[in-house]
Amino acid sequence: MKIIKKILVALLVVFIIMQFFGPDRNEGDMATVDAFLLETNPPSDVKSILETTCFDCHSDVTTYPWYNKITPVNYWLADHIEDGKKHFNASAWDSYSLKKKDHKMDELIEEVEEKEMPLESYTYTHGDANLTDEQIAAVVAWGKEVRYQYKVQINLE
Repeated sequence: MKIIKKILVALLVVFIIMQFFGPDRNEGDMATVDAFLLETNPPSDVKSILETTCFDCHSDVTTYPWYNKITPVNYWLADHIEDGKKHFNASAWDSYSLKKKDHKMDELIEEVEEKEMPLESYTYTHGDANLTDEQIAAVVAWGKEVRYQYKVQINLE
């Protein structure tokens, strides 16, 4: 029984020490999404949806929940954000080619239409990120309009 107590105390000490370390935070400036918003020109309802459901994981700006201060949760969130930005990063929009922008918008439409985005794990703690059918329709309609504009520009090249 003494060995179990020692192991538990050692694990507790390690857990406490881990709280002093954490991954880099994704705390950029909201101005990094300005190019994306300016170019894609979402209506105000869609812009609000993007801000509350997308930008935390798909831009250089994350609003962190209180539990992000707990290790190992903060590493899980950091990995989640890194993966989200790898697939779609509104802050890097200027660096994308027209074809890549069109492709990213196609993926956005598909993911939202199929209710794959926002992720269920995100909506558990962000109730306002649960999209209604009307919100999904608004995002999809906006996305299709943006894609149409990109197709026109691509055909002009």
